[in-house]
Amino acid sequence: MSPKNVVLLRTHHKGKVKEYLATLSEAPFHTEFGVIDLSVLLENENLETVTSHMGQKFSVVTPRSPDFFRHSKRTGTPMIPKDIGLIMAHTGICSSDTVLEAGTGSGSLTIYLGFVAKRVLSYEIREEFVRVAQNNVAKAGLSNVEIRCGDLVETLPLISEEFDVIILDMGGSEKAVCGCFEKLKNGGFLVTYSPFLEQATKIREEIEKLDFFDCRTFECFEREISFSSRGTRPSTIPVGHTGYLTFARK
Repeated sequence: MSPKNVVLLRTHHKGKVKEYLATLSEAPFHTEFGVIDLSVLLENENLETVTSHMGQKFSVVTPRSPDFFRHSKRTGTPMIPKDIGLIMAHTGICSSDTVLEAGTGSGSLTIYLGFVAKRVLSYEIREEFVRVAQNNVAKAGLSNVEIRCGDLVETLPLISEEFDVIILDMGGSEKAVCGCFEKLKNGGFLVTYSPFLEQATKIREEIEKLDFFDCRTFECFEREISFSSRGTRPSTIPVGHTGYLTFARK
């Protein structure tokens, strides 16, 4: 599954990479390096480069999940790739899975899930966030993702289907643990993201009341390595701590 109506335009300027996420249309696309006629890509989808009216050449790339993460509109602080990778690795989400998510935000995690899973159902309590996330998901060309506005804690009893993986990134996640257990398939995973240990502790307490097979909580760190003429060392702007991920399997 890949977006057919969006391209990533990439060029170099003064030793730096410049990127633009562009929706294909007959309308001219404006950049700081000139106007690009994207209609040529509608006529020939195999073109690998385009040139602006100022003579700047751009590579034409099919965008992937990390590209949408960098360039999509945001409504707050998204779950970042290091944590998303941990979720993918520990749950083994695959093309036959149905995933339930709560706390859509701008849809960063939702897009990653949509490129991998069979179906993604995502809940977001704030209407303005829902609109942004829906636009971001539409731009990614994902037809297997549905975003609904609502409180998952209240809505869970009304959902009739079961899920392979349920991911909670919202305040009060502990209130949804029991309901999520009922909606998980046998062998399925509940994943919760908590910015503070106090919230993770409340979630663990609720998990312990239920018949989950296994439960683990992780903190994931990431350090980029900086290369320069002076030497090689960890970057001085590390990602560091973002939150705690709890995994429980039914």
